Amino acid sequence: MESETASVHPDITQVNRIVRELKRRAPLDAAGYLQAQDDAMAAAVLSALPTGLSTKILLRLPEERRQAIMPKVHTEAGEYWNICLQYPEDSVGRLMSSPVGMLDANLTAREAIEKIREWNQQQPITYGYAVDGENRLQGVIVMRDLMLSEPDAPIHSIMVTQPFHFKPDTRMEDAMLETVYRQYPVYPVCDEAGVLIGLVHGYLLFEEHNFSLSAQAGSMVGVDREEHFTTPLQRCLRMRQPWLQFNLLTAFLAAFVVGIFEDTIASIVVLAVFLPVLAGQSGNTGCQALAVTLRGLTLGEHGTEAMRKLLRKEAMLGLVNGVAVGLVAAIAMTGYSLWSGAENAWLLGLVMLLAMTGSCIVSGVTGVLVPLTLKRVGVDPATASSIFLTTATDVVSLGMFLGIATLMVL
Repeated sequence: MESETASVHPDITQVNRIVRELKRRAPLDAAGYLQAQDDAMAAAVLSALPTGLSTKILLRLPEERRQAIMPKVHTEAGEYWNICLQYPEDSVGRLMSSPVGMLDANLTAREAIEKIREWNQQQPITYGYAVDGENRLQGVIVMRDLMLSEPDAPIHSIMVTQPFHFKPDTRMEDAMLETVYRQYPVYPVCDEAGVLIGLVHGYLLFEEHNFSLSAQAGSMVGVDREEHFTTPLQRCLRMRQPWLQFNLLTAFLAAFVVGIFEDTIASIVVLAVFLPVLAGQSGNTGCQALAVTLRGLTLGEHGTEAMRKLLRKEAMLGLVNGVAVGLVAAIAMTGYSLWSGAENAWLLGLVMLLAMTGSCIVSGVTGVLVPLTLKRVGVDPATASSIFLTTATDVVSLGMFLGIATLMVL
């Protein structure tokens, strides 16, 4: 009997401990951790978390477990979950919490303060929100202004009118850009009719922004954005292995290009020594352009004209950098050819200069085009961008190097 009671009414100390643990974890890892708890404990923990965070965790639970937990959640929280789940995953609506601090715009400052004191015993109130009879947002009341106003002053005379607010379907990328200029602790969320339907905490948007930036480097090489340092080994394997297999297939393309020029390599063995030099240098040039492009996309600097300017700039940088590193590589190629007794040493140096310059130009342009193309087809531009870029640069640089050598030397 005691164990049944414990399962119905989980120990609050245990609930708080798990809440603190889940706040330190990525949503996918938090869902895995919560899987080990019984339904009553899981429901109590999710109810104690901010609605936006609990929704993100809930969505990563298996469907059957989610259906088992939701009936045990406090009715109001469960109903609000269903509202949040209606919106796209990458939207503000998924991070909303139920609105608190709504006040009639005709109340006096004294009446508003009394209501806020009463509400604050249940949960902290950051701002007051003046609404009309249909809960349409009229203004935001800052606590300092409220406390310093005359007791009988109507709150519509002290509120901030036409306040900034998000719509629930606002994309997270757009919301993050807005928070750069409006660093508020809480943002109201209104529907098309202006009705206040929720609040989103600034720290959740900030966490989402940091999470996206930290996940970007991993995404470029096929590491899922959900993977965290606490992610179990088996789950890491499931997330990484498909991209490794795909990368293997793309690597075969580069091998195929080298195979086409097998006779050239057999005749001029010294070329094989410099294949990794060329591939590595062009790949690094492409990654530099890729990093700048992804940064521009993240910050919203992705207008058509801006990207055209970036494309021209990266092509010019590829030309200048290609000539600079190509001259050094050409000297090394010539010196090694003379030392090894290869014929046409100076001509081989010229081949290296031309191939390095052309490869750097192509890789710089490709570093811009890969994420832009992924974004245009509706795919996260950071997703495995490095894999696509490496394939393109390897194929082009190796093909160009061996092709020029075939034409000029043989």
